Amino acid sequence: MSAIITVVGLGSGDPDRLTLGSLKQLQVAQERYVRTKDHPVVTWLEETGVTFSSFDEVYEEKADFPSVYKEITERLITRAKSQSGGKAIVYAVPGHPMVAEATVKLLRERCPQEEIELNVIGGESFIDEAFLRFGFDPIEGFQLLDASGLSPANIDPRMHTLIGQVYDVFTASEVKLSLMEIYPDDYQVVIGHALGVEEQEQIITVPLYELDRTEGYGNLSLVYVPASKDDNLRIRSFQRLHEIVTILRSPEGCPWDREQTHQSIRKNLIEETYEVLETIDDDDPDHMREELGDLLLQIMLHSQIEEETGAFTVYDVVQELNEKLLYRHPHVFGELSAEDAEAALNNWEAMKAEEKRQKGIRPEELSVLDGVPRDLPALMKAYKLQKKAAKAGFDWDHIDGAWSKIEEELGELKDAVQGGLDPLEQARELGDVLFSIVNVARFIGVDPEEALSLTILKFVRRFGYVEEILRERGKTPRESTLVEMDNLWDEAKAKGIQ
Repeated sequence: MSAIITVVGLGSGDPDRLTLGSLKQLQVAQERYVRTKDHPVVTWLEETGVTFSSFDEVYEEKADFPSVYKEITERLITRAKSQSGGKAIVYAVPGHPMVAEATVKLLRERCPQEEIELNVIGGESFIDEAFLRFGFDPIEGFQLLDASGLSPANIDPRMHTLIGQVYDVFTASEVKLSLMEIYPDDYQVVIGHALGVEEQEQIITVPLYELDRTEGYGNLSLVYVPASKDDNLRIRSFQRLHEIVTILRSPEGCPWDREQTHQSIRKNLIEETYEVLETIDDDDPDHMREELGDLLLQIMLHSQIEEETGAFTVYDVVQELNEKLLYRHPHVFGELSAEDAEAALNNWEAMKAEEKRQKGIRPEELSVLDGVPRDLPALMKAYKLQKKAAKAGFDWDHIDGAWSKIEEELGELKDAVQGGLDPLEQARELGDVLFSIVNVARFIGVDPEEALSLTILKFVRRFGYVEEILRERGKTPRESTLVEMDNLWDEAKAKGIQ
């Protein structure tokens, strides 16, 4: 006969709430264990002659709760397998065994593997008492969260929220910090200690900032956050952003937003991208936060336009991005390895090629230059095209070839200009010079777009210095000589203005 473990729920803490079935199991059991004796029902049972062996010492032996729960599970399984004649050992836990009880979860996973029969007998959970004491109906919207893994992303202010496992002031402080990401500091929350336990129950309402300034936290403590219909509490959520954009595009929304199409706001996407780049160059985090928001708005608007046609929603966009990131990082989320950035990039490229094959595209039949966006700025596009061509072997062996190409193309440009060729031919020759300079940038590992941006920024700052000094002299650039401005430019250079 197989080994047997029977799990019994002790209820929320009031001995009167212990079910008759649970009491009978405990009374007839020959071998009883309890996760912790720190529970009012255990005290009452032992006073009536129902004694237990507890695992309280495990809490002292292990460094964290997961290790505690794993050790208790191992001991129970070992003890159950040592029993003869199919005798069951009884394991009692606070509340309901299936509510916030990690050891029972582990037993449900391990017992089938160990060929142990597991029986679970329910009991009143702390949730039942919370519904009664705090006076809310869970059908209005309810969530139960664990204090140890609380994240602002998991909290929906529109729902009544119970946070269990608030064992001590330190845990209460962590809960407070997470809640403050969403709720104002003075939002009223409720602390419940030993709900339903006579002479021990405490219900305290405090502003959120005082959550960790009250005493009495223990194994029977929880925090209740009342639901709210205030949309301002959801102002940090992606879901709320989607709702706002949907409203703006609706018949009752903004006439301007409603009239926009992909083409009409196409340029906005480009402009907002460059404004973000400007904040990066300026190392301005505050402004960057604002500009990233403006860029995100463009993504939301384009996605909303497609949602209205039924093509896709912004959540489809998020899903595809998540799937792509997971698939293209097998060295993080899979079994491959990548020791450095180059190896990670090789994995990325391999996954991209595999994605094309799955879509019926044969990468080997594509041009090596495919995949470069048509509307990239010319300098950036030239750089990317040259990198792709170089990977295919179309490249000089040494940078000397790139230097020679610059000299060749520069000579042809001079001839075109001095020979009075038409403007189109001169433009083409100038383009050849720029393209050959990009080759040198590639050889020395410098992005030409970034290099030119740095030079532009340096020019603006040095010319700003020239204007500032001229203003101090009561002059403008138009009222100054080139020699005078050149001298001031040299001053700016000598001062190290970059």
